[in-house]
Amino acid sequence: MQYGLFAAASAFALILVPIAAQSQSSIPQDQQPVPMSASAQGSDRTGPNRTFTGEDLFDLAIAADPQISPDGDHIVYVRQQNDIMSDRAVNSIWMIDVASGAEMPFAGQNGDAYSPHWSPDGTRVAYVSTEGGNSQLWVKWLANGEAVRLTGLPNSPSSIAWSPDGRSIAYTMLVEDDAPSLGSAPANKPEGAEWAESLEITDLVNFRADGAGEITPGYEKIFVIPATGGAPRQLTFGEYHDGGPLSWSPDGDTIYFSANRNANWQTDPVEGDVWALDVATLGLTKLTNRDGPDGGAQVSPDGRLIAYVGFDDVGRAYEASELYVMDADGSDRRLLTQDWDHDVGAFEWDADSRGIYVQYDERGETKVARIELDGDVSTVATGLSGGGLDRPYTGGSFSVSDDDTIALTGGTPTRPADVQVIRAGGEARYLTNLNAGLLSTKAFGEVREITVASSYDGQEIQGWLTLPPGYVEGTRVPLILEIHGGPFAAYGPHFATDNQLYAAAGYAVLSANPRGSTSYGEAFAQEIDKAYPGNDYDDLMSIVDRAIELGIADPDRLFVTGGSGGGVLTSWIIGNTNRFRAAATQKPVINWTTQALTADGTGYFGLYWLGSRPWEDPQTFWNKSPLSLVGNVETPTLVVVGAQDYRTPVSEAVQYYSALQLVGVPTALVRVPGASHGGIAARPSQSAAKASAILAWFERYAEGWTPDAAE
Repeated sequence: MQYGLFAAASAFALILVPIAAQSQSSIPQDQQPVPMSASAQGSDRTGPNRTFTGEDLFDLAIAADPQISPDGDHIVYVRQQNDIMSDRAVNSIWMIDVASGAEMPFAGQNGDAYSPHWSPDGTRVAYVSTEGGNSQLWVKWLANGEAVRLTGLPNSPSSIAWSPDGRSIAYTMLVEDDAPSLGSAPANKPEGAEWAESLEITDLVNFRADGAGEITPGYEKIFVIPATGGAPRQLTFGEYHDGGPLSWSPDGDTIYFSANRNANWQTDPVEGDVWALDVATLGLTKLTNRDGPDGGAQVSPDGRLIAYVGFDDVGRAYEASELYVMDADGSDRRLLTQDWDHDVGAFEWDADSRGIYVQYDERGETKVARIELDGDVSTVATGLSGGGLDRPYTGGSFSVSDDDTIALTGGTPTRPADVQVIRAGGEARYLTNLNAGLLSTKAFGEVREITVASSYDGQEIQGWLTLPPGYVEGTRVPLILEIHGGPFAAYGPHFATDNQLYAAAGYAVLSANPRGSTSYGEAFAQEIDKAYPGNDYDDLMSIVDRAIELGIADPDRLFVTGGSGGGVLTSWIIGNTNRFRAAATQKPVINWTTQALTADGTGYFGLYWLGSRPWEDPQTFWNKSPLSLVGNVETPTLVVVGAQDYRTPVSEAVQYYSALQLVGVPTALVRVPGASHGGIAARPSQSAAKASAILAWFERYAEGWTPDAAE
């Protein structure tokens, strides 16, 4: 677990064995490499345009959150379809018959619909929909297709959980509180006068959140409502956030949840405990008590055990989450993943209460394992995808039926996430093909795995090369080093619109996982603890050299970009070398002192990433800041940031842009209107425009530019 610089979008898993190289003779003429400027052209006069362009982003869809029915016969999932009229992804819920593959719309024809949850008997589905206004809780009966809105809430419900008897639904919701007040404005406002807005006063440590903006004062609380409608009842109270997921005991008497209910919860973000809530009396019992984040509690179907994830907080920037079980009363806690060197992601119990299905990443790919109560582990699913569309992050989701049928989102380097199903002991089978039309008419770049021994210490560094469509073996092409965020995250062989747009313009794109990346074991990720940026620089230079050695990358036409943590490393790289012709640093951290005190992780970044607060060790904060190297920079550098970024605030990008201007380095500042950190590529038009701006910047300096030429 970590408090990353990047938001997986989102929120926001993909995995596949790299595709074997195609021979040139097998590539149709209309898929041959195109000139760099071809990506901006429309249809060819002599036939359809096979080039993937920014306009094609509007035609993309991706599957998410597949929920399989208890009997394994049906799957409901969220289809995220880009809409050209609203310039955003529209969420709807669809249902699939597993046996036949037949698909039908389920919800979301009159507003967004998402977060589907089956009732225990499989006769109903609860979900959240914006139909008729803001987000509310709905239930649909499968027998007659009728859907009913259960709530009229002031804020969106989340963490939906059916009671075991199907009569109630629990959820969490923000209960707003009054903002603090100091003094007052003059009282005698003349009729018709237009005065300024009232003062904005806050006493929260983090008063802004990326993607949400200014935080509404209040606390997340647990509610329960009859599954047929009625008045909701609030179950938890107090000045703490009581979060999901929520899990009911089989007898329906208790709800388990996670919360940091300590007095210093605002300044200790890496803390949390599992709590038991008595639904009748509202009594609370704390079941865990160590220094560290315990959460995600799920009760076994037989009610004997509680599974949860967590780790001991020793002040490192990254710790792998471990899987634990304990008795329902909190006793006899035991670790199941002692010898399993993977970060535990989403998990759920087997129906027989004898094992737990766990999502995890391994070497850039996302998988599902079954972990027995004795700690034995077996992989049961591979090929998960769904970490986003713009960049090739790991991710995805899954669910399991009572008969061990697994529903998941899966894809390939040239296919966005679709719904797949795996019957117990069988092979994965696609149930959807959401982008069939686009995939059949557009040429996409092949993705190849490459590895190299780092020049720093010989550790293996893995990466993937996205080649221009129709790449001819032995041809050297310009290379873009595209660095992931996090930095505790991972790229893999997954579909990515940015990479394919760059490839369509004639570039090879290198997506690498330097030390600090996840999915290679805890020790590999912890290599950059209190040392970031650092030797990850050597890893990235080594794998660029490998791409050159393979005869693919042109050593005289190298470019570099990356977002968030990748923006940090982009800025660090050009402060240490002039080998890249141009750079585009996206939503970077430039000055660790200002980052630690202005980002939406105030209590976290300084202490966990650099080991102190800025005033306690200012030299370390400066030494690790890319701004300290700006005097070395000669590389023309584009600076890109979302105008509503609160994770790596806009002020970070502006500092770097201003410094580059002052030292005479060619630069330009791109601000994406309305975009948060995690949502910088959320609007298709902006995602396409951002990629186009980066390509235009690189093409400006592709040939003939040197620092001396700019004098």
